[in-house]
Amino acid sequence: MEKDQNINTENQDTEAEKPISGEENEAKNKSINEKIEEEKEIAPEEKVKELEDKIIRTFAEMENQRRRFEKEREDAFSYGGFAFAKETLNLIDNFERSKQILENDEALKDTEALKKTLEHFDIINKDMASILLKNGITVVDSIGKKLDPNLHQAMMEIEDDQKEPGTIIQEIQKGFMMKDRLLRPALVGVSKKTEKKEEKSEENKENSDN
Repeated sequence: MEKDQNINTENQDTEAEKPISGEENEAKNKSINEKIEEEKEIAPEEKVKELEDKIIRTFAEMENQRRRFEKEREDAFSYGGFAFAKETLNLIDNFERSKQILENDEALKDTEALKKTLEHFDIINKDMASILLKNGITVVDSIGKKLDPNLHQAMMEIEDDQKEPGTIIQEIQKGFMMKDRLLRPALVGVSKKTEKKEEKSEENKENSDN
């Protein structure tokens, strides 16, 4: 009797340890997955809202791209000749230097030839200014203006008690704008207060002591 009980116990243990078949395992996994999918199932209203959000984001991105394209196109149209215009300024500089050389030439002063030459220079200068203006290129205002680091570059300080410090009183080289962009800054000299002799002497004394 005891022997039969041991045999039954062993059979039960063997059945408990018997592996699950592939079909049973697949069915079990399918049941679990279906349960998970049911738990994850989204309500129709939420799906509609999600789609609306995606559509809104897509349209917003398309609008941003359109604006970027329009900006790039406008810049290309407005400032396509920026580099060429900048190079052209060298011609204007050389033209101004040539005129100054002629005006300062002692041998040509007060001659009829110089007078006619300068008249032609003025005509050419006006034509050049007109061409530049038609293309949106203008001269930066300098003389009498306060120094603006966005438009001017100070090259020197000049003592002048009649002007407020930082006022432009000399233009070394003209500056130019192309519409709202700076082609090049104006090179200028700005005013500063006259240093008193006593202050200079004291400063020189301190320097010599050091």
